[in-house]
Amino acid sequence: MKILFVVCNTPNEAIAMNIARTVVGEKLAACANVLPPCRSVYRWQGQVEEAEEVPLLIKTTAAAYAQLQSRLVELHPYEVPEIIALPLEASLPAYLTWVTEQTLSSP
Repeated sequence: MKILFVVCNTPNEAIAMNIARTVVGEKLAACANVLPPCRSVYRWQGQVEEAEEVPLLIKTTAAAYAQLQSRLVELHPYEVPEIIALPLEASLPAYLTWVTEQTLSSP
C-alpha cells in the first residue's frame, strides 16, 4: 500500500485541531500532527503577504487521498488551501502497516 505524507497549513490551532480530529475520525488519515505556529511569507493576489499559520502533517494512504483532499477543502477556511501530498519512499514497515490499517482502504 502506498502511503502519503500530506502537509496542510491552517490559520490557527482551533481550525487545525478540528481538521485533524475530523480526518482521523473519518478514517481519511491514520494520524495528523498539529505543529506549533510558524510564520509564512507568500504571494497572494499580486501582493507579498505574511501570516502566522499552524501546520498539519497528515499520514494517509494513496487510496484514501482523493477523499482526504476533498474533505480538507470542505473544512479549510482558505480560498486556496495548501494541500501537498508527498509519497513516503521509506519507513518502518510496522508503521506503514499501521497507517494502512487505520485508514480507509478504498475511496
